[in-house]
Amino acid sequence: MYKTCGNHARHTRRHFLFGAAGAAGFQLMKAHADAEVTSTPVKPRKTARACIFINLAGAPSHLDTFAPKDGPWNPSDAKLQQFPGKIVLSEAYYPTLTKITNDLCVIRSLQSWEAAHDRGQFYMQTGHPSNPAFAQETPHIGAVVSRELYDASKPLPPFLSFYGSGQQGQAFLSGRFAPMNPSPNPNGLSTLEHNYYGANSANKFEQRFQLLSALDAPLRQNPPDPAFATYASFYDSAKAMMYNPSIAGVFRYTADDQGRYGNTNIGRALILARNAIRARNGAVFVSATTGGWDMHQQMFDVTYPQNIYVVNNALDQAVGSLVEDLKASGDFQSTLIVMMGEFGRTPGNLNALGGRDHWKNSMAALMMGGGVKGGQVIGDQTPDGSQISDPGWRGDRPIQTEDIVATIYSALGIDWTKRISDTPSNRVFEYVPFGTLGTYFPVDEVFGG
Repeated sequence: MYKTCGNHARHTRRHFLFGAAGAAGFQLMKAHADAEVTSTPVKPRKTARACIFINLAGAPSHLDTFAPKDGPWNPSDAKLQQFPGKIVLSEAYYPTLTKITNDLCVIRSLQSWEAAHDRGQFYMQTGHPSNPAFAQETPHIGAVVSRELYDASKPLPPFLSFYGSGQQGQAFLSGRFAPMNPSPNPNGLSTLEHNYYGANSANKFEQRFQLLSALDAPLRQNPPDPAFATYASFYDSAKAMMYNPSIAGVFRYTADDQGRYGNTNIGRALILARNAIRARNGAVFVSATTGGWDMHQQMFDVTYPQNIYVVNNALDQAVGSLVEDLKASGDFQSTLIVMMGEFGRTPGNLNALGGRDHWKNSMAALMMGGGVKGGQVIGDQTPDGSQISDPGWRGDRPIQTEDIVATIYSALGIDWTKRISDTPSNRVFEYVPFGTLGTYFPVDEVFGG
């Protein structure tokens, strides 16, 4: 979302304020603080206080990540191993995750409705189908979580996104639930402090902000349009982050951290996710996107830059370090970690180019922390990975992304059947489509039944 404007630095307060809101357009300005909400009585699990959603953009091969099968398509050094709970993983791809399988819940009976990347990403990030007529009224699941768990007393925005595409933000919901999209940098965000006046810098900033507020007061009290009112609230939110050591520390990391997490984009993103979760100063949903999974060719060729070893090893090291650090700080059991892509990839043997193409009939996801029962597999696939052979849960059907979204909401204590009726177009927005009808619902087996 951040853009370079002329000679300005890449990240300024203006970029934070306007970049967060601009992408969603004027529709977000029409949101009501007292939205009309209805729901069906349900009992969320409420096992987690925050969620880290790792978006494997490009659609990973389920056969070469979380649902491997014995077959001639595996490289000779895959080192597939079976662990307690029927978990099967490659020690070559996941040398760290294979050491913590007691924490892992692998979902093998997952399907997608989509087999195109843009539509699949929209679907995965919202739990709703990609329909241009509804896009402006379909917020990211992180924005919905933020709306539910937002704490005005905490200075950090509730929704952080690292390396995201910006495809979907808060839509019609309030701008305060928009994703903040900082780029990881070991020195943190340079715009949080400007020490031009030494020890007196914070006082100078406070004086100037008060002057700005006084000059703007008539317009704030009687804003000319909803856009002005929303941007005024953005300024107040951004101001709370300035000269705040607890905020500045979230966005800094050491060279040692960077090395332990693999010195990769996903590693850097998960360092900041760790920092935000441990700080407990407002962040409740963190999205971290890592690409390179669109492997139509040469996926086992070690000379090819984005081969299966490279992307899996990068994910393994970053997630392994995240889990280690969250356990050390006591935050693992209250933080739900979800890893998945937008769909699966063609099963069985590789294509003529040594890769796999798009496939929606079967895929896999991984969950841990946040009340998840580890050391288990939910569902199974046919021997070639082409179809769901065993749903493995009370729904007695393939698990869909809508069910995963409902599971995330339930873990965070959110009623997944909620419906907002006073959207800008007066269409009803459902947290989970057909949730009130019981069509989609949480996979309670994730939590042990």
